[in-house]
Amino acid sequence: MQIDDEQLKKLIKSESTRSRGFEMMVRQYSEQLYWQVRRIVITHEDSNDVLQNAFLKAWASLDSFHGDSKLFTWISRIAINEALDFVRKQKNHPLQSTDDEDMGLANQLMADNFFDGDETEAQLVEAIEQLPDVQKTVFKLRYYDEMKYSDISKILGTSEGGLKASYHIAVKKITEFFKQHD
Repeated sequence: MQIDDEQLKKLIKSESTRSRGFEMMVRQYSEQLYWQVRRIVITHEDSNDVLQNAFLKAWASLDSFHGDSKLFTWISRIAINEALDFVRKQKNHPLQSTDDEDMGLANQLMADNFFDGDETEAQLVEAIEQLPDVQKTVFKLRYYDEMKYSDISKILGTSEGGLKASYHIAVKKITEFFKQHD
C-alpha cells in the first residue's frame, strides 16, 4: 500500500507513530533506492549493505529532517551519498583480489548471479564506470531513474546548469566508448 508523502512525514514527525512511519517509508522506497544504489556500487551484496547503512543513517537523522523537501528526495540523498562514500573507500582501500581487479566491471557484472542483462548492457556499465564520479552519478540518476535535474540538484547539492553540462559530457564520452568498442 502506497502512502502519500505528506502522510508519511506526519507519521515520522510524531513520536507515537515514528517507528510505523519509518517502516512504511522503508517498504515504500526500498526497491527504488536499491536500484539507485546498485547502479553506483554494482554488486547485489554491496548494494544491500549500503542501503541498510543508509536506512540506519536516516533513522538516526529523523530529527534533522525538517520536511522542506520530499521524503524520497531526502532518503535518496542519504542513500546516494552512502553509495558514493562506499565507492570512494573501495578505491582507496581495495580489498579485492588481483583476479577480481583484472576481471573488469563488465565481466564482474556478467558473473553476478543477480544480473540478467546482456553484453551491451554490461558494456554500458563499463563505459559509465570510466566516467568521473560526478558525471557517473548524474548520468545514472538521469538515464536510469529519469530524475529531473531539479531533483538531482537537491540530492547532490549542485546547480542544474552544472548537472546538465555533466550529463551532456557523460553522454559524449559513453558514445565515444561504444564507437571505440564496436
